[in-house]
Amino acid sequence: PKDPGISLQSLAELEVLCTHLYVGTDLTQRIEAEKALLELIDSPECLSKCQLLLEQGTTSYAQLLAATCLSKLVSRVSPLPVEQRVDIRNYILNYVASQPKLALFVIQALIQVIAKITKLGWFEVQKDQFVFREIIADVKKFLQGTVEHCIIGVIILSELTQEMNLVSLPSNSDMKPSAKHRKIATSFRDTSLKDILVLACSLLKEVLAKPLNLQDQGQQNLVMQVLKLVLNCLNFDFIGSSADESADDLCTVQIPTTWRTILLEPETLDLFFNLYHSLPPLLSQLALSCLVQFASTRRSLFSSPERAKYLGNLIKGVKRILENPQGLSDPGNYHEFCRFLARLKTNYQLGELVMVKEYPEVIRLIANFTITSLQHWEFAPNSVHYLLTLWQRMVASVPFVKSTEPHLLDTYAPEITKAFITSRLESVAIVVRDNLDDPLDDTATVFQQLEQLCTVSRCEYEKTCTLLVQLFDQNAQNYQKLLHSPSAITVDKAIQEGRLAWLVYLVGTVVGGRLTYTSTDEHDAMDGELSCRVFQLISLMDTGLPQCSNEKIELAILWFLDQFRKTYVGDQLQRTSKVYARMSEVLGITDDNHVLETFMTKIVTNLKYWGRCEPVISRTLQFLNDLSVGYPFYYISMKIDAVKFMLKNHTSEHFPFLGISDSYSLSDFRCRTTFYTALTRLLMVDLGEDEDEFENFMLPLTVSFETILQIFNNNFKQEDVKVGLFLNVMKDDFAFKRYPTYLPILQRTIERWYGEPACTTPILKLMAELMQNRSQRLNFDVSSPNGILLFREASKMICTYGNQILSLGSLSKDQIYPMKLKGISICYSALKSALCGNYVSFGVFKLYGDNHFDNVLQAFVKMLLSVSHSDLLQYRKLSQSYYPLLECLTQDHMSFITNLDPPVLLYVLTSISEGLTTFDTVVSSSCCTSLDYIVTYLFKHIAKEGKKPLRCREATQAGQRLLHFMQQNPDVLQQMMSVLMNIIVFEDCRNQWSVSRPLLGLILLNEKYFSELRASLINSQPLPKQEVLAQCFRNLMEGVEQNLSIKNRDRFTQNLSVFRRDVAEALRNDGSSEPCSLDMMS
Repeated sequence: PKDPGISLQSLAELEVLCTHLYVGTDLTQRIEAEKALLELIDSPECLSKCQLLLEQGTTSYAQLLAATCLSKLVSRVSPLPVEQRVDIRNYILNYVASQPKLALFVIQALIQVIAKITKLGWFEVQKDQFVFREIIADVKKFLQGTVEHCIIGVIILSELTQEMNLVSLPSNSDMKPSAKHRKIATSFRDTSLKDILVLACSLLKEVLAKPLNLQDQGQQNLVMQVLKLVLNCLNFDFIGSSADESADDLCTVQIPTTWRTILLEPETLDLFFNLYHSLPPLLSQLALSCLVQFASTRRSLFSSPERAKYLGNLIKGVKRILENPQGLSDPGNYHEFCRFLARLKTNYQLGELVMVKEYPEVIRLIANFTITSLQHWEFAPNSVHYLLTLWQRMVASVPFVKSTEPHLLDTYAPEITKAFITSRLESVAIVVRDNLDDPLDDTATVFQQLEQLCTVSRCEYEKTCTLLVQLFDQNAQNYQKLLHSPSAITVDKAIQEGRLAWLVYLVGTVVGGRLTYTSTDEHDAMDGELSCRVFQLISLMDTGLPQCSNEKIELAILWFLDQFRKTYVGDQLQRTSKVYARMSEVLGITDDNHVLETFMTKIVTNLKYWGRCEPVISRTLQFLNDLSVGYPFYYISMKIDAVKFMLKNHTSEHFPFLGISDSYSLSDFRCRTTFYTALTRLLMVDLGEDEDEFENFMLPLTVSFETILQIFNNNFKQEDVKVGLFLNVMKDDFAFKRYPTYLPILQRTIERWYGEPACTTPILKLMAELMQNRSQRLNFDVSSPNGILLFREASKMICTYGNQILSLGSLSKDQIYPMKLKGISICYSALKSALCGNYVSFGVFKLYGDNHFDNVLQAFVKMLLSVSHSDLLQYRKLSQSYYPLLECLTQDHMSFITNLDPPVLLYVLTSISEGLTTFDTVVSSSCCTSLDYIVTYLFKHIAKEGKKPLRCREATQAGQRLLHFMQQNPDVLQQMMSVLMNIIVFEDCRNQWSVSRPLLGLILLNEKYFSELRASLINSQPLPKQEVLAQCFRNLMEGVEQNLSIKNRDRFTQNLSVFRRDVAEALRNDGSSEPCSLDMMS
């Protein structure tokens, strides 16, 4: 009944609210409407107002608002009473049944409410009945009605299946939502999902049994919703290991064993193949999506004969599609079919495929389909990835095939390679003349396709090599003619350069393919033939600089050089490799030492002449960096003239990308970091104790600092703006030996440009690098104060940055990380390095009244309090610097922790509690360790308090403060015990040893609460299991004493491992018995 207190005026107000919320363009009004929505949800009149909107609302948006409110209402942390949720569910079911012609988005929103109520109440019992599991019986009533009612019934099942697959539970216990979700999802899978799939398939069979009326929109909608339902069933996360969507080609569908009979029936696959051939494109691609999942069924579901039969049916379906390819002209169908083909090889071995009767004909059809697809490169380019995946995996499997049946890949693989090569070369003219988007500009896709092609190209390599030699010679000659022709047309030149770029990429690809396929001396000689041509092209291009230059060719050359480096440069290769036979004749390159000289000459040339082109500079520097860490370059580098030149002349005069001018500068300053990282690595090879060599290397940087110092001393009269940018040249190559002289410059820079991350980030990173005692490099003399002086400078910089950055106030979501949190994370990383670097005695500061240590700790607290708990965990770099720092503080500086104000200490402990449940094991392990130090400190204080020995008064007061705080906030440690117990009992605990260490201390400090948790878990289980669980808990504490000695901890850790295994076994059920309560620790 309608609430008499609600007037039509309030209905009008709600209608206005809907308009502002869903169709309004005024941001202020929208924000106000969102606030009003939250108030509506929290108001006691929420349900009656929702009813009013549904029954008397004049627009679909009024009904949508009601659905949104109800959805949020039933998902709240404190659930509504069972009776009320049953009433809401029944009301919505009756409402959509009485108004089947509602807007589709309204129907879906209302059905989502039913799905959420069903999921969240899945285990709730009333009068010995699961009150929310009758949904399938309710849906069958819809299926017996009109087409519109039938559609609503199917949508209910589809939304329910999708909702059951989502980890979206309210946090109404200390458990991670995923634990409760898995219990519900597993029960739903075992009790209902198979029935839903069978029901959906029977509906599809009924559709096919009658003549299809494709003009009937209602029938089309019904088929679409049923196909979506089947797809949701097949996409279900059956075992709780949701596949990474980015790894689409590696997916295996873990179909339950109880579904075997459905899949073994040939009619099941035939049904979906028939639907594909009978339905229009929008629907047929859904049928193909279902087939993709069927093709991905786990191998272990079938015996070998069953698997062969199942595969045979799939291959017959592929043959039928390829023999009737009309439907593949639709991009959606084409894409799904390519995915289908890739999944065949993902789940079935080549040896199994060749045994299928239709294999020779099907592999021919697939080869022709692939060749046609490659030739039409502009049609659905994203789908080619799946076809190349298929061929790459097929060719890679050839050495492992034991079957005597021919695989025919030696016939078709060279044709695939040829089609790829020729189609890419032919595409260039079309791209240039029609001014289309160049595929070469999408380097990520190009690299991915080339890496797949490299395996395919090595099959029958002689054919591929001959083709590439012929094409390269022909195009190189044409390009030379155009270069020497004064009347050359620009378009022709651009076409020829594009073709050469593709050919260089392709040569690099096939050379790199040596590592993926069995190779012979003859193949190495062919690689030499191809490589000669690219090295000659490099010489030709570099001779003509700067007039004769092409970015695409340069990027392709860098790809080739990197592939050649990986394949033919290194200690794993014999010096007599045939690749150098031809190269020594033509180019005088006899071994990899000569190649390295060529590499370095090319790198220096690029850095000199391509300073304005960021892609070329960036890739060149990455190549230099990769070279600098590899053998044998590391040992012969100082003999190469180009290396000596770089070490003595690393200035913007020689390498323009290092400079900053009004006309150009690199936007990515990390290029300089990469350059100096590689350069200093080369410097250190033969440096030893040669201080003069080091001074010479540092001279350009010293000059830069002196220039900046003069600008500071002139009070920025002329170059105010440039200094911040100029400092980026320094990066982390600032010599530690010079820090007393130049660190004040960096301090002043932080003070002035604290709001410019491009300026502050490199300086803070430099400081963090200086503080890190990597390989015990900060090994000062006994009489040296440098360790303390270094820490004082770091303290000043962190304090300066911390104070300044907090003055920025609140920042928007997109600005908060680059402007603030990134700098804070680097400061935390630097402080952590200093605290555990073992080169500073921190007691000295207090002893001599130096406040630098206290100041930096206070700066740590101020910065921490300006960050929300959610941000601490959301930004990975911040969490991975904060939690290890906290671990250091709790290990060595508990006096600081105990002196924190209660709100600050509560913030820190809450951050530990939240970090315990994160999936990042670095963070969760640090949290466990920090908690262990705190619990151990408290336990020892309580143990010693009873003995009353002569103790340090200050330490006693510190322990007393912590004890008092815990007595005032007993729920803090209790909650963390609950979290850890839930992780052990219900979660996939990946760091069990770390979790066990603080848990023992928590149990000893809170024995009464631990008993309550134990009783709660035991009593929540059926009677037969209660005694088993009680015994598990008795075994957990067996032999464990009331202390935290290492021996006692180790005993508890061993017991915990057995406890976890035994409890998991005890809680395992078939999903059809009484529900297991997972809220025992709320």
